[in-house]
Amino acid sequence: MTVFFIGAGPGAADLITVRGRDLLARCAVCLYPGSLTPPDLLAHCPPGAKRIDTADLSVDQIVGELVAADRAGHDVARLCSGDPSIYSAVAEQMRRLDAADVRYEVVPGVPAFAAAAAELGRELTVPTVGQSLVITRVQARSTAMPPGEELATFAASGTTLALHLAINRVEQVVEELLPHYGADCPVAVVHLASQPGQQILRGTLAGIAQQVRAAEITRAAVIFVGRVLAAENFPDSYLYSAARDRSEKLRGLE
Repeated sequence: MTVFFIGAGPGAADLITVRGRDLLARCAVCLYPGSLTPPDLLAHCPPGAKRIDTADLSVDQIVGELVAADRAGHDVARLCSGDPSIYSAVAEQMRRLDAADVRYEVVPGVPAFAAAAAELGRELTVPTVGQSLVITRVQARSTAMPPGEELATFAASGTTLALHLAINRVEQVVEELLPHYGADCPVAVVHLASQPGQQILRGTLAGIAQQVRAAEITRAAVIFVGRVLAAENFPDSYLYSAARDRSEKLRGLE
């Protein structure tokens, strides 16, 4: 049997991949992250499937359920918010499944930052303005950040930032970024991207903290910082530029 770590997407039930949906429909056991999973998504579970809300479970309890289902001969869907590759806590679950000799596979999903960028209607890599994206968070009650991954370190490059798990530290974020990006740097906050109750705030570093507090946003939000958010007068991408010599592709085949 197999445990499938399935990226459930950012919230909207129709943003799960076709592969993820089809696997969910065949698994007799489904573990899902509580209020972050829309009921419409769980409707894809087969009739009679055992559904387990992991919101109040420890990692050992979660893995215990995964192993028990596997030993009972069931395929298991372990839904993860967004994409399993970031901030999903699957690494520690995989480590325990390896020790228990339980097979698993990972099915990618739409990450929250990608859904948030789509709601903003913005590309995060704009020619000559920004070609890199740093996805990070700030230190709060969670695991300590590794040395060298402080927010100021990333900010020194001036690259576009996508901050997860940082909305309750928005004042700290502003304080640390102001010396590097300037008060007029564009900022956007997307709360509950693709979900009912979605909110979008647009502003600058100088005023975004006040906007967040006024909107009473305290969870499930991505903060974007960078000039790409307001970029307008930039050149076309070289790939599709009319100035590109289209014959170069043919020459490369000679």
